[in-house]
Amino acid sequence: MKAVNGVTFILNAGETLGIVGESGSGKSAVLRSLIGLHAPSTTNYRGSIRYSGEELVGARDAALRRVRGAEIAMIFQDPMSYLNPVLTVSEQIGETLRRHTRLGRQERAARALELLRLVGISAPEHRLRQYPHQLSGGMRQRVIIAIALACEPRVLLADEPTTALDVTIQNQILTLLADLRQRLGMSMVLVSHDLGVIAQTCDRVLVMYGGQVVELAQVADVLRLPRHPYTAGLLRCLPGPASGRFLHAIPGLPPRLTDVPVTCTFRPRCDLATAECESWSTSLLEIEAGRASRCLQHEVVQIDG
Repeated sequence: MKAVNGVTFILNAGETLGIVGESGSGKSAVLRSLIGLHAPSTTNYRGSIRYSGEELVGARDAALRRVRGAEIAMIFQDPMSYLNPVLTVSEQIGETLRRHTRLGRQERAARALELLRLVGISAPEHRLRQYPHQLSGGMRQRVIIAIALACEPRVLLADEPTTALDVTIQNQILTLLADLRQRLGMSMVLVSHDLGVIAQTCDRVLVMYGGQVVELAQVADVLRLPRHPYTAGLLRCLPGPASGRFLHAIPGLPPRLTDVPVTCTFRPRCDLATAECESWSTSLLEIEAGRASRCLQHEVVQIDG
């Protein structure tokens, strides 16, 4: 079974790259693979993941630990699952600083306070002494962001960072991430199932389906004129001008990862499929510089209809 198959991209300095797709499309699997978070006993990595010239696939645990948290940090989608319920906020931020810096105890405490202020938590001196269950969902997510930023990483991986948050808090978190990226000069990879979130936050977008990249382009280009029928289907599901008078649903179900076809994975659900699609061994087709689609019918894809 291949959870992810043939995913290739470059993350530029200072850029936010979005990864979007349905649940089970391989988004989070890609993100976790970048820093080797999948269990080696159950995962077979193939290919290459290079960071600043260093190969991460097959790297020793010690080398990966140096990169994780310090150079590449990750924000997880469910803060209650990743914050330790029996440690205070101060202790959890301090643990990251202890592992990756040479700061003393007082310096770590001062840095933790600075980080809570950076992510916009009110009364930070009080919050440092609290436990996760004493914080709201939005505050817990900000604590996760503070931990991720503790060592000023060059790359931030955000796995659906606004899941389960209400719309107001979601907007605050997205605005915070965009502001921090600009202020700290980070690159960011943002995973989401919501094209609205991607449009608000990202420069380029990688659309995934069935463990594969089906479209890669600038966000503005994808929103204006998608070049894969799956992307067009996602846009039709959004409320607003792109959907016309009615919201549309994509018929059918995503492929099971145990039975992904060697031809186009989206063909059973596609209203543009032809006989040629049934025998085409899919590859990512470059349409123009910086833009690609995994579809033979990319020239006739439309949002309407």
